[in-house]
Amino acid sequence: MVMALEGIKVLDLSRLAPGPYCSMLLADFGADVLLVEAVPGSSEKLGTAGAGRSDAELERAAAYNALGRGKQSIALNLKDEAARAIFYKLVESADVVLEGFRPGVVKRLGVDYETLSAINPRIISCSLSGFGQTGPYSNLVGHDINYIAVGGALGVTGRPGTPPAIPVNLIADFAGGGMHAALAICMAIIARERTGKGQEVDISMSDGVLSLMTSAFSQYFANGSIIRPGEHRLNGAVPWYNTYECSDGRWFSIGSIEPHFYAALCRVLGTEDYLERQFDESVYPEMQETWAGIFKTKTADEWMELMSRHDICAAPVLEMDRVVTDPHNEARQMVVEVDSPIGTVQQIGVGAKLSDTPGHVRGTAPRTGQHTDKVLRTLGYDAARIAELRESGAIG
Repeated sequence: MVMALEGIKVLDLSRLAPGPYCSMLLADFGADVLLVEAVPGSSEKLGTAGAGRSDAELERAAAYNALGRGKQSIALNLKDEAARAIFYKLVESADVVLEGFRPGVVKRLGVDYETLSAINPRIISCSLSGFGQTGPYSNLVGHDINYIAVGGALGVTGRPGTPPAIPVNLIADFAGGGMHAALAICMAIIARERTGKGQEVDISMSDGVLSLMTSAFSQYFANGSIIRPGEHRLNGAVPWYNTYECSDGRWFSIGSIEPHFYAALCRVLGTEDYLERQFDESVYPEMQETWAGIFKTKTADEWMELMSRHDICAAPVLEMDRVVTDPHNEARQMVVEVDSPIGTVQQIGVGAKLSDTPGHVRGTAPRTGQHTDKVLRTLGYDAARIAELRESGAIG
């Protein structure tokens, strides 16, 4: 079966999670992704990859590294002229170069868009960084928490009077960064079909976070309404869009926004006296306390069985161990088994479901430099030259 991105060649220079997640998404749909990794020991910042770890430990780490799945790996020291020559040969037939360095680094290494497009005018060069290639923050260091702070997501989380709630690094790194970059790359590929020319793609994780908040800011621009932690109907201010502790200590989520869902919830909870008071803020403290007591009378699973029978927007808050055994997630093939050198391992499956060109996990991650020799042979390098390059530290 043909895959959506079959035939697209991606050179991935990125290191941290957002870039590898982007290329994982592309690889899951058929892109030929080659990781261009640092030669072990060539960078003090990166350290020595795999130092002190046994072959078995390295194999296990690769097998469970879902972000590296379906890819090959070559190790190049791009500070070395001979290694850059290899990279330039790869660029000649590539479609995409993805990098996640700080602005200016690719220019110093000689692998910036201007240089690469002179080699291959069809190349798409995607730079994925915290604050983008321009603007006063462009050279600042940061992590997910900093990007969601600047993009506005951190300022709307938590409860009134408490510090902002810090989510796991999903919003900036993976959604605003990696997923945003994969979308932009696919758009650039489509544009190239019309123009015949590649282009430069500038992805800022803080931009991506702000883009995710488009709807929230539409309200702000319209009427000046600012969403503050725990004071908006979608972040904890109302009893009917909230979470409640159950008798088993687990938590249960309710999202009964629409009046008919709210009415069904009131009837199931036996609190019909609140039927006409969904938007009466004066009763919210009492309603919250009453419902909290009611939810503690049943387990999370018992509430789910009851709520689902009455068409109510509700679901248990699944802990990670329950997520991977949830029958819906299993039915949607969101937990898959993948063959690896250490046996079968579990990984998260492919989210986007395409009817004619579906994606799938095509294999586990490679070890750093696993395919260096294979790739170099395809470029015409013989065994003697490969050995010479390895001895000089240009390759690994």
